[in-house]
Amino acid sequence: MNGRFALGPEVKRSAVAGGAMLSDTSRAGNLTPEWFDPKHWQGRGELEGGARGRGTSYFFRTEGKGLVLRHYRRGGLVARFLQDRYRFSTDEQTRPFAEFRLTYRLHRAGLPVPAPVAARYRLQGGSYTGDLITERLPTVGSLAECLRTGALSIVTWIGIGRCIRRFHDLGVCHADLNAHNVLLSEEAVYLIDFDRGELRRPGLWCDGNLVRLRRSLEKVTWGLPPERFTESDWHGLLDGYRQSSGKAVLPP
Repeated sequence: MNGRFALGPEVKRSAVAGGAMLSDTSRAGNLTPEWFDPKHWQGRGELEGGARGRGTSYFFRTEGKGLVLRHYRRGGLVARFLQDRYRFSTDEQTRPFAEFRLTYRLHRAGLPVPAPVAARYRLQGGSYTGDLITERLPTVGSLAECLRTGALSIVTWIGIGRCIRRFHDLGVCHADLNAHNVLLSEEAVYLIDFDRGELRRPGLWCDGNLVRLRRSLEKVTWGLPPERFTESDWHGLLDGYRQSSGKAVLPP
């Protein structure tokens, strides 16, 4: 489904060694395949750090713009054997191309997501590896990071609930809604990492997203002072979630 999302004329597909690349020329007109190599940015002195999750996301800055490079890695038991390789069928069904297209559509619709800059896959036999570059959001940190440093206001929890409801009202199913994929700034709440994300009709999956987030919050705050995540905080989030945005269709 994601592969059928239309892209604007500013997005170009290019052949690269062993695969292909999508790039938004309005955001990075001079992009080359070297952009997907962390050592390239390290050698230029433009690598600014990273964040560990299933894999590692690298932060770098070029021409005054902050960007994030993420290499796709598997999770679970299968990661022991396949690590970062996926079965190839078509361009559009590769993880990086599918996530680029979905995130591109969400960003154009005004949802609080990072703008996609480029995506690449490289083939080896019948499998591929993939990478995605997005713009870096002006945030304080992830929800998980913020909870490790202190308790959040009820206004923040309400804002998180409202943000999630905006996505659900438009049928956006986040495949891994957890405390690491919710980012907070002083003024806004963002969602990131739409790998395997889908557009669906509203249904029980909405509750499933919230249950997954609740479990993540409990895991992140385990062992922290009890005020970092309370039942009142969760009910504040739910109160915000109940405030529907009133929209039911994602614009094309």
